[in-house]
Amino acid sequence: MLELCLSHDHERHIRDHGCRAFPHECCGFLLGRDEAGRRRIDRVLSATNDRGEEEQHNRFTITPEAFMKADRAAREADLEILGFYHSHPDAPARPSEYDREHAWPVYSYVIVSVRDKVDQELTSWILADDRSTFHAQPVSIDQIQESV
Repeated sequence: MLELCLSHDHERHIRDHGCRAFPHECCGFLLGRDEAGRRRIDRVLSATNDRGEEEQHNRFTITPEAFMKADRAAREADLEILGFYHSHPDAPARPSEYDREHAWPVYSYVIVSVRDKVDQELTSWILADDRSTFHAQPVSIDQIQESV
C-alpha cells in the first residue's frame, strides 16, 4: 500500500477548508506523483461542493468542469490527480457506503472529521480493485513547506 505523503501546509489547508465549510462537506483534489512506494502530494486544490444545498451536510459533488480544470493544472505542473479530499461534518473520518459507491480504485481519498467547526482525525483510504471495501492508507506529514 502506497504511503500518502502530505506537507504540513497541505494538511492544514484540508483541515481549514473543512472547518470553513462546516456544517457542509468540503472537497478538493490531491495532485502529485507516485514515487518509490510513496504517493507524494505536491499540490492541493480546493473545489466547490456543487451538491444541492439540502444535501451538502453529508454529500459532495465535484463538477466535470472542475475535474477538467484540476487535470489541466496537474498536467501543466507535470503532476497527476492522485486523489481527492473531503470532510465529514460531525461524523468520523471513515468512508461511508455512499463514498464507496462513488469512489474509483487507485485514487487516494482523504477524509477529515470536523465536529462543531473543529477539525479532528484525518485519514486516507484507497478503494479495493473489486470495489468491495476501502483499505486504510498510511499518511505521513512532512514539515517541508509546499505550495497549496
